Amino acid sequence: MAMVGRMKAVQCVQWGPPESLVLGEVPDPSPGAGEVLLDIHACAVNFPDVLLIQNLYQMKPTLPFIPGSEIGGVVRQLGEGVTNVAVGDQVFVSSNTFGGMAEMAVMPASDCVVVPDGVDLVHAAAFMYGHGTSYHALSDRAHLKPGEFLLVLGAAGGVGLAAVELGALMGARVIAAASSDEKLALCRKHGAEFTINYATEDLKTRIRELTNNHGADVIYDAVGGPFSEPALRSIALNGRFLVIGFAAGDIPKLPLNLTLLKECQVIGVFWGNYVRRSPELNQRNVDFLMDNLKAGKLSPYVSAAFPLERASEAFRQLADRKAQGRVVVTVER
Repeated sequence: MAMVGRMKAVQCVQWGPPESLVLGEVPDPSPGAGEVLLDIHACAVNFPDVLLIQNLYQMKPTLPFIPGSEIGGVVRQLGEGVTNVAVGDQVFVSSNTFGGMAEMAVMPASDCVVVPDGVDLVHAAAFMYGHGTSYHALSDRAHLKPGEFLLVLGAAGGVGLAAVELGALMGARVIAAASSDEKLALCRKHGAEFTINYATEDLKTRIRELTNNHGADVIYDAVGGPFSEPALRSIALNGRFLVIGFAAGDIPKLPLNLTLLKECQVIGVFWGNYVRRSPELNQRNVDFLMDNLKAGKLSPYVSAAFPLERASEAFRQLADRKAQGRVVVTVER
């Protein structure tokens, strides 16, 4: 009988903070039909991952599990029926499955996208979640038009910075709001025309000043907490308020009379569900993102990379809202 190998993996063995994650060894995985086995080079950490390990997310995996669903790696083995990738291909994956914080992972072949020439696996791992979420939000949900004012809250975070970059690419006048001048400088490098430091400036007043009292046509809110209501109060007539997430930790209670007065819309954005429900439409979005990644018009910003042994530190950066752009965990090869 052949011996089953073992690999290093970061596991969530009990619900808790990043420091409760455990590095250990688990049996090597094996691909089934329609799956591929990948040698992992990098795995991005997303805010939902931080919620997931604390049992605060809408999905609840069975314990123990290996977190991480956005990865860059090399195809090691093909399961039965796989034809879209080959052994040796460099691919990135943004999947609804888990297992990326390890030396190897099994992923659905349909979720694998071949990495364009000139893009390394670390940046490939950090691309699709932020840009996929943001493009679905701005294009499919808000129908953002050239020349409109786009306000991005939490603009220096992983999805926020992608929204800034995409908004500028789509011809919007982007207003980036974040909590420090350092973060806002990063936003300007990625296409923001205007910036608001909501730690030192009044958000509602500055939106009105920057838009000459027009207001924000589209508000992209991945933060929640105390900034959602003043942003909504500064929305333009017929504006669209996009609910992305609640990185601040608090789910705001919005006064619905504002939607009546402004005839605006409050629109939920759940990209993962859209991917499952509308794969053909999502593929159109992926094609757009890939074309612009290849052309150099989009580029994920990776601010920090941690080895597998320090994965909990990567999670902690997001939990403490200290991350700028994307944070990844890397596997030495």
